[in-house]
Amino acid sequence: MSNPYSLEGKTALITGASRGLGWATARAMAEAGAHVALNGRDPKTLAVRADELAAAGYAASVAAFDVADPEAAGAGLAAAADRQGGIDILVSNAGINHREPLETYSVEDWRRIIDTNLTAYFVLARDAGRGMVERGWGRIIVTGSIMGQIARPGLPAYVAAKGGVHALTRALAAELGPKGVTCNAIAPGYIATEMTAPLAADPEFDAMVKRRAPLGRWGRPEEIGAAAVFLASDAASYVNGHVLTVDGGLTAVL
Repeated sequence: MSNPYSLEGKTALITGASRGLGWATARAMAEAGAHVALNGRDPKTLAVRADELAAAGYAASVAAFDVADPEAAGAGLAAAADRQGGIDILVSNAGINHREPLETYSVEDWRRIIDTNLTAYFVLARDAGRGMVERGWGRIIVTGSIMGQIARPGLPAYVAAKGGVHALTRALAAELGPKGVTCNAIAPGYIATEMTAPLAADPEFDAMVKRRAPLGRWGRPEEIGAAAVFLASDAASYVNGHVLTVDGGLTAVL
């Protein structure tokens, strides 16, 4: 019996793949058999990661471009597709954050967060989706957040962007599903990464996360990677338009 979780023969482009959730996802998909195209802005850092995967016997390449630049993103995606004969799986994960009280939050910072965390997801899904539709098969996976479902002060643009990502997931599922392409989101809770390290180092915040989450701990990056492999695989062939929350139960309780 074939393995429904295998990604053998597939090419996956993962944005923000040099660290954190993107790197964990890239490694998980490589281990599942996919050729992974690693995206980020620094080709040297990506090359180190690609070499790390190659040393472990996995297939990887570098696709360096800025996701917030629509022209660069389109060109970078096209180049990666040409090299590998198409992109079967797109994981839009790259994101940034900015914490500041609402009363001093600038329009410039608002636009910067929305452009990177939402508009870039639309652009890449649109461009990658064309090739997926032509081949009649594809997986689009986007990184949402529990901040798309709940909120904390000081994050107006981030919360709005992640809420938009969840809505975009449904829109893409409705439009691309009839053409053989699924689109789903992963909404991580508090995961221990470089980005969240300052929060984890705050004793009060660390205690809050462990108290609120029924599992009593922070999540691990590989737990997001495993969810992404599931959504990309044939095991999830009837999952479409779904936001998969991976938060240890934090948003399930008061």
